[in-house]
Formats: sequence, C-alpha cells, structure tokens
Amino acid sequence: MARGIKSVKVSKPRGFAAMDRKLVSEIAKKGGQAAHKAGTAHEFTSEEARIAGRKGGQVTHQRRAAQLQATAKHTN
Repeated sequence: MARGIKSVKVSKPRGFAAMDRKLVSEIAKKGGQAAHKAGTAHEFTSEEARIAGRKGGQVTHQRRAAQLQATAKHTN
C-alpha cells in the first residue's frame, strides 16, 4: 500500500436492503397476514397511537432544544 493512501472497504447491501422493494413489501405483507392468522399481531388502539405519538414528539423537541443549547454555547 502506498503511503498516505487508505483503502476504503465498500460494503454492498445485504439481506432485505439488497432486494427489490416490491419483493420486500410482499414478504412483509405475508408476515403480517400470518401474524394476524396466528393471533400474534398487534393492532394499536387510537389511545395507544396517541401516547406513542406524544412520546415521539417529546423526544424530538428535547433533542432539538439540546442542539440549540449546544450551538448557543459554541457561538458565545
């Protein structure tokens, strides 16, 4: 290897990332249908969805506030 030159290993997508999106969608669809038939699928109630959305929003706002504070410290 020549001096100053670093080799970069380029990784190729594997698994679902390497598949056609339509094929991945079909596989996921079959998995969802099988879970419903087996009775193991989870369906969110509107209350569960509301709580999950609220939690996600809170985390997003906390991260944004922390970033703004960090930026303010560096600029002062």
